[in-house]
Amino acid sequence: MPVNQWMKLFVLFLTLHNVTSRLYASEPVNIHSQPNDLQVPGVLKIKPLPGKRVWQQNPGFEQTEIAHALYLPPDWKPENKYPVIMEYPGNGGFSNALNDVSTGRVQDCKLGYGLSAGKGMIWVSLPFVDPNTGKHALKWWGDPAATADYCKQTVARICREFGGDPENVFLTGFSRGAIACNYIGLRDDEIAALWKGMLPHSHYDGVRKWNYPDSDAASARKRLARLGRRPQFITQEKTTRATEDYLKNSESQGQFTFMAIPYPNHSDEWVLKDFPERARARQWLADCLKN
Repeated sequence: MPVNQWMKLFVLFLTLHNVTSRLYASEPVNIHSQPNDLQVPGVLKIKPLPGKRVWQQNPGFEQTEIAHALYLPPDWKPENKYPVIMEYPGNGGFSNALNDVSTGRVQDCKLGYGLSAGKGMIWVSLPFVDPNTGKHALKWWGDPAATADYCKQTVARICREFGGDPENVFLTGFSRGAIACNYIGLRDDEIAALWKGMLPHSHYDGVRKWNYPDSDAASARKRLARLGRRPQFITQEKTTRATEDYLKNSESQGQFTFMAIPYPNHSDEWVLKDFPERARARQWLADCLKN
């Protein structure tokens, strides 16, 4: 081959190499390298107050350690009505090489605060009830029926005592909490009727089989049928393809919106950062509140 053709090929190689290098350099690597613009408030042992996040126990649980975390927005007034976002945490004991961590604790929920920016909505972080230990289950469900009952009791209380709007109650969760949106939140007709919509992040009930009862796709489809035509905003790190494929085959009438988070992290930290994905999720929530 003539020297000038070799030179042209060499220049082409360098150009492609530089373009490829720039593309890889611009790809998101780790979500924790991006700054937060929100900080989730800690949970206090005081009475509920505007702008504070506090521990609260439902009647009948006073002799246990089972409690939920209640956050009232700064503009909260007892005579007004407010949308409510209920949240379940991920499994405890999780960490990986990307520095993602999930403690499984109620107080470490983030999604509800990030999605609302801590304004205009009541936010409640829910426990997974284990009646045998009298504690919140850090991994998986505790007792699923008891967990669902506690959720029903809590939603009713928030609407009765704190101005929660029963027509605008949402359910969200990360990882285990994402699966819980359907596994707990659609467990029976009574609890399924509570929700205006859901925002599960990272995992989805029925997409894969787990080591607990009724995690199979057939059982999950029975729960999903209780969703009806209500909306879900479904997010996942990198891709939502597996959930999309599952729902295409489910015959569900739900209104599904899918959004991939362009980071590899198994984490709910994205809602605490000024990302376009967070803006999109907030807009979906705002649109639901208009209907």
